[in-house]
Amino acid sequence: MTTNASTVPAYAAPAAGAPLERTTVPRRAVGAHDVLIDIKYAGICHSDIHQARDGWGRGIYPMVPGHEIAGTVAEVGSGVTKFAVGDRVGVGCFVDSCRECEHCRQGLEQYCTRGGTATYNALDKNGEPTYGGYSTRIVVDENYTVRIPDGLALDEAAPLLCAGITLYSPLRHWNAGPGKKVAIVGLGGLGHMGVKIAHALGAEVTVLSQTLRKKDDGLKLGADHYYATGDDVTFRALAGTFDLIVSTVSAPLPFDKYLGLLKTDGAMVNVGAPEEPISLNLFSVIGGRKTLAGSMIGGIRETQEMLDFCAEHGLGAEIELIRAEQINEAYERVLASDVRYRFVIDTATI
Repeated sequence: MTTNASTVPAYAAPAAGAPLERTTVPRRAVGAHDVLIDIKYAGICHSDIHQARDGWGRGIYPMVPGHEIAGTVAEVGSGVTKFAVGDRVGVGCFVDSCRECEHCRQGLEQYCTRGGTATYNALDKNGEPTYGGYSTRIVVDENYTVRIPDGLALDEAAPLLCAGITLYSPLRHWNAGPGKKVAIVGLGGLGHMGVKIAHALGAEVTVLSQTLRKKDDGLKLGADHYYATGDDVTFRALAGTFDLIVSTVSAPLPFDKYLGLLKTDGAMVNVGAPEEPISLNLFSVIGGRKTLAGSMIGGIRETQEMLDFCAEHGLGAEIELIRAEQINEAYERVLASDVRYRFVIDTATI
């Protein structure tokens, strides 16, 4: 027995750069392998702002952002085996992929060679727009849904579905752990989770930020060191220090300077995505056999691993809970770096 297609309350951007407003959007009927999720909380990611304002290309409107979704299962399809009504679940940045390419078969659905289906601002296999978590309900295939462990509060877990996995994946891939010196560039929604996770993995953690304004926070979150990058003194003092640098910022950086902070064979990994192209002197990577790389979220299996790890170590996000009518204000505050450290929408207010 499955529900019929329905409409649900949501907040959407009606056009590029327009303020988000209350509306309704369609949700498909619950299919055999679908779960219907009552969304309890939805995080606000900087990428929501990029997309709602056409920062990464033309969007699909009306656009309901939100890919940091935490809630409970309200209904399951007849063929669902992984979840039951009442289960605590999450949905991240994508809700489908081809399931057949080498990456999908390896559990790296985020790198699906045919292109996955994003949770919002995308078209599904039927050509219908996807709508994200700034809404009260969502229907998702069970294979693209993850379980939120009981040890995590749902509101603090929501940002883990993007911010958490975006940092966990590269830290794991580049072997952050005991004996490794890791720098996190930027202490924001992504960066604060990077500090927490890198510390829990056993690495020696340094925050590199424009100023020392958040130093006390960084040290409390698990950083061993905190430096301002506003002048060249820091870059000279820390030259050749780090095994791994993870940049979370979405503005272009002086990459040649940051690459100078790496040890031989060190890697600088970018998870922030500037809207503008970057420039680079290749001698910055040739000297020292260094790597400049990127990383994008994680697959379903790794996302579940991350949630279990965070529950084991008590790593929820640092959040500011807001009502739906505060979304537009929250967007401006994110752009002004005025949040510590992730806005989360109480979707009961939609």
